[in-house]
Amino acid sequence: MKIKGFEDLVAWQKARELTEQIYLLTSKEPFSKDFGLRDQIRRASVSVMSNLAEGFERGSRSEFHRFIVMAKASCAEVRSQLYVSLDVGYITEKECQEVMDLAVEVSRIIGGLRSAVKKQKEGKK
Repeated sequence: MKIKGFEDLVAWQKARELTEQIYLLTSKEPFSKDFGLRDQIRRASVSVMSNLAEGFERGSRSEFHRFIVMAKASCAEVRSQLYVSLDVGYITEKECQEVMDLAVEVSRIIGGLRSAVKKQKEGKK
């Protein structure tokens, strides 16, 4: 399948799912009342998909690779904030594990994309 737009990237599709799950999780009380953590984890999840989209649209392999690296880092931020959410009792162990599993999957897919783009980038030198 030919990738025509960022929407065709599996990494972006899975990051979109992660963002939806984060928004659903953070909409429930007491999480929804902790504006700082709620907004930070939401921004981090949106950053994953946004960096993939922006990097893809930049038009160069080097730029895309740079944005993929940022997307992967934002995914790690989401995972770290999930631990905080669990530790302070905003989410259950089950909720944390379900979203964490998705976040780990997104990170793994982004890692594969990063490697593929790096090879393409180095091959064009």
